[in-house]
Amino acid sequence: MFALFLIVYYELLFRFFAGTEREVISLVITLLFSLCYGAVLALLSRPTSDPKKNKIITGILLFIIPVFYLVEYFVFRSFNVFYDLNTVVNGAGGALTEFTADIMRLVLNPNGISCIILYFLPLIIFVLFLHKKISFERRSIPAGSVLFICAVLFFVSGRFLLDQNEQYKMMYSEEYNYQNVVGYMGLGTGLRLDSARMIMGDEYSSETEEFVIMTAEQTEEPALAETAEEPEAKPEAIETAVEDAPQEEVQISYGPNVLNIDFNALADSTDGKLREMDLYVASLTPTMQNEYTGLFKGKNLIFMTAEAFSGYLIDPVLTPTLYRLSTKGIQFPDYYQPAVAGTTGGEYSNLFGLIPTSGGKSMKLITSQNTWITIANRLSEEGYYGKAYHDNSMYVYDRHETHNLLGYSDGFMGIGNGMEEYLKTSGFPASDLEMLQGTLPTYINRQPFDIYYMTVSGHGQYGRSINQMASKNYERVKDLDHSEIVKCYLACNIPLEDALTYLVDELEKAGIADDTVIVLGADHFPYNLDTGASPGNMPNLSELYGFDVTNYLERDSNRLIIWSGCLEDMDPIVVDEPVFSLDILPTLCNLFGVAYDSRLLPGRDVFSDKEALVFTGNYDWKTTLGTYISSKNRFTPVSEDTVIPEDYVNQIRIEVRNRMNYCKNVLGYNYFDHVFGEE
Repeated sequence: MFALFLIVYYELLFRFFAGTEREVISLVITLLFSLCYGAVLALLSRPTSDPKKNKIITGILLFIIPVFYLVEYFVFRSFNVFYDLNTVVNGAGGALTEFTADIMRLVLNPNGISCIILYFLPLIIFVLFLHKKISFERRSIPAGSVLFICAVLFFVSGRFLLDQNEQYKMMYSEEYNYQNVVGYMGLGTGLRLDSARMIMGDEYSSETEEFVIMTAEQTEEPALAETAEEPEAKPEAIETAVEDAPQEEVQISYGPNVLNIDFNALADSTDGKLREMDLYVASLTPTMQNEYTGLFKGKNLIFMTAEAFSGYLIDPVLTPTLYRLSTKGIQFPDYYQPAVAGTTGGEYSNLFGLIPTSGGKSMKLITSQNTWITIANRLSEEGYYGKAYHDNSMYVYDRHETHNLLGYSDGFMGIGNGMEEYLKTSGFPASDLEMLQGTLPTYINRQPFDIYYMTVSGHGQYGRSINQMASKNYERVKDLDHSEIVKCYLACNIPLEDALTYLVDELEKAGIADDTVIVLGADHFPYNLDTGASPGNMPNLSELYGFDVTNYLERDSNRLIIWSGCLEDMDPIVVDEPVFSLDILPTLCNLFGVAYDSRLLPGRDVFSDKEALVFTGNYDWKTTLGTYISSKNRFTPVSEDTVIPEDYVNQIRIEVRNRMNYCKNVLGYNYFDHVFGEE
C-alpha cells in the first residue's frame, strides 16, 4: 500500500507547488495514471529473492523518483517552462550550470526547502520506521498478479476517461505536447510519453503523426498561377516614366517562391517517412512574390534575438529608440513568439522558421544537417560578410558548435573566444551596449554585412540585489507606476535600448542607415517575472502587459521589429494580421529578394497572399477569423459578426498538425540533407 499511493503523493505535491491545471477531470486522470505507476513501482521494488537487496532497491527508488520531480519543478520555477527530456539531457549544454546561482536561490528559500523536505518525506519515513516493519520478501505470484491487474485496470480506466474528452484525447496523441501533458495529466505521464518517443521514435508516433494531404479548396489557398519564376517587375522599378504620360493601370505578374526541385521525383527516389515528406511538400501551394519582393535587396542586415524581450516594455519616453524602430519601420501589432525550450528554442524558431519539436536538442539536430535555408547562408552566397555574436559564455546551449554552422562567413563569437575583450562590466548579465560598442566597429566598413546578435542584458532573475543590470539602471525606472519586480525587469532592458540608440546613431553617422535593416525579435516571454507561468497565474506578466494573461497565446504575444532608415519617409507599412516567429525567415527571404522555396517553411512571407496562421508547440492557433485554445477545445471568433466557414476549425487543426509533423520530421529524418544534399 505504501508504494501504491506513492506516485499519487508526488503528483499532488507537484500540482500544488507548480500550480498546474486543477480541473476535476485533469485531477482524476492524473490520479488513475499515478495509481498505475504506483502499482508498477510496488512490483519493481521487490525483484529479487534477497530481502536485503530488495530493501536497498526500494530505498534507491525512493531517492531517485523525487529527484525527477524536484529537478522538473525547480527548472519550471527558474524558466517557467516544463523542460522535456531532450532539453534536460541533451539541449541545455552549460545553461543549467551557468544559472546555478539563480536555481540555488529558488532551492534555498523557504518554499524550495519545504518542497524538498516533503518530496523526501517518504524516504525519511522509510529509513526511520518502515524499513524494519515491511517485509521485503519477493512477492508471491498471486500478490504480484493482483498488482499487475490493478496497474492494468488503473491505466485502462485513465485512458477510457481520457478518450471521452476530446481535448485530452488529442493532446495525448495527435496533438501531443509535453507542456500540456505534464500540466493536465501529471509529470509521470509526461515522462512516460516523452521517453517512449525518444526510445521508439517513429514506431511509437507514426500512427498519430501522419500527414493529411488537403486540396487547395480545403485550405482556401489561391491556386498557383502559371507565371515565370522571376517577377516581371520589382517595386523599385514601378514608376511613372513621364509625368504627363497617360495614366494606365500597370499589371504586374509575380512568380512563385520556389526552387527548381521536383518533390514528386524526390518521393519516387525514396520511401518511408522521407517519401511522405516529399509528397506533403509537393502538395503545398507556394507563395507568390509580391510588391515587397526585393525591397531590401543588397542592404545590410543586423538581426537580434533579444533575451526575454517584450513588446509591452516599449515606451516613447523610457525607450525612445525602440519606439522609433517599432513605429517607423514595418509594424506588427499582432505578433507572437511561442515559448518552446527556452532561449535556444526561440533562436531556433527565429533562425530556421521551425517549431523546436525536439526541445533543447533541436538546434544541435538542425545544424548537424544542411543549413542552406538560413538567411545567413542565403546572403553569404551573395557575398555578404557575416558573423554571430553573444555576450554570454559561448558554451551555453553549445553555441560554440551550433552557431558556427548557421552560415555566417566569419562564424560565431561569445565569451570564451573574443567577446570578453569588449565587455567592461564583469558578472552576469553582461551589457548589450558594451557588446555593440565593441563589435560594430569591426564590421561597419565591411559592407554588405549580415550580423546576428543574441543579447543577454534582459535575463532574469529580476531584483536589484541579484541582477547587476537591474541595479545599474534602476534610477531610470524608479518613478514608474509599476511593482518592484516589473521595474527591475524594465531596468534590465535599458542596455538593449541604449545599444540600439548607439547602433542607429553610428549607422546614421556613417551614412548607411538607409542601407541597413535592423530586425529584432524575442526568444521568449519574460518568464522570470512570475514564479509560475500557467494560465491565470502570471500577475507580474499581466501587470507588464496591461491585461490579465489567461492563456499561452496571450502569454506569448510580443512585438517584431523590422526597420530601415529608408522606411521612415514612406507611408507606414502595417501588417495587422497575426504573425509569429516562424514567419520571420520567409519574410526576410522575400524582402531581401533571395531564392528560397516557400513550401519548405511552415511560416509565411507576411506580404504574400497566404492565409495568416500562427500556431504554438501546444497546438494553440490563431488566424484572421479567430483563436483556438487546444487545452479547452475552444474556438473564439474574432468578433460576433465573423462568418466562420463550414468545418473551418477542423481544417485548421489538421493544417496545424501537418505543419507540426513537418517540423518534427525535418529533425527526425534529416530532411534538409535529403532535399539539398549533405554538407
